[in-house]
Amino acid sequence: MTAPQVVVLADSDLLAKAAAARLVTAIIDAQAATGSASVVLTGGRTGTAVLAQVLAVPAENAVDWSRVDFYWGDERFLPAGHPDRNETQAREAFLNHLPIDPARVHVMEPSDGKFGDDPDAAAEAYAQLLATKARDGEAVPAFDVCLLGVGEEGHTASIFPDSPAVHEADRTVAAVRDCPKPPPTRVSLTLPAIRRSREVWLLTGGEGKADAVGQALGGAAETDIPAGGARGQVRTLWLLDAAAATQVPGAPQA
Repeated sequence: MTAPQVVVLADSDLLAKAAAARLVTAIIDAQAATGSASVVLTGGRTGTAVLAQVLAVPAENAVDWSRVDFYWGDERFLPAGHPDRNETQAREAFLNHLPIDPARVHVMEPSDGKFGDDPDAAAEAYAQLLATKARDGEAVPAFDVCLLGVGEEGHTASIFPDSPAVHEADRTVAAVRDCPKPPPTRVSLTLPAIRRSREVWLLTGGEGKADAVGQALGGAAETDIPAGGARGQVRTLWLLDAAAATQVPGAPQA
């Protein structure tokens, strides 16, 4: 696993723009190397803002969007089309505006989907999907970029401190119940699945995140601050605004 790199931007708007530009470049590079690219999307205010900014990146036209596979790091277990679903937000901000191949948009099942109100079945189905996309006998693909957010208490994806999901060592996707923030039921990649990614980018802003960011980068146990356990095979990149970086000693400025 890689040591974290930290980039600090002046504010949340600049953070979204910088992350979007980096993402376009990463996808272009992956396609140049292998012919395709895979990206794990995240939700939340910052994650959705990044996706919206991709549309304004001049080099966006250099991406062959029909050869990008999209996955999700987690999903709120709500009915299809619900405004709080990460899928819904990503489609409205990003996916609906680009020539995406629908077959390469790999969503987590909603609570009114083929498995009904059974998050365990939805999690198992997503794990099986990931296994079909993996190579060399692995359980999940080696995602090119995995985008993640960070919560005020240090959660990432839907992996919360000292929850069953943060202790998961075998499953790649888990149903998450009794989340401390609504909605209480979710489906999430686990840390072992996230750590299969070539690059993991943690995106967050605001002074309310500063303590969690400082602890994660200060070596806190991942059971206490799960975001600290999200690491990439080639790169682990923290993209922060100045307010979120106040407890990161010596954090570089962009």
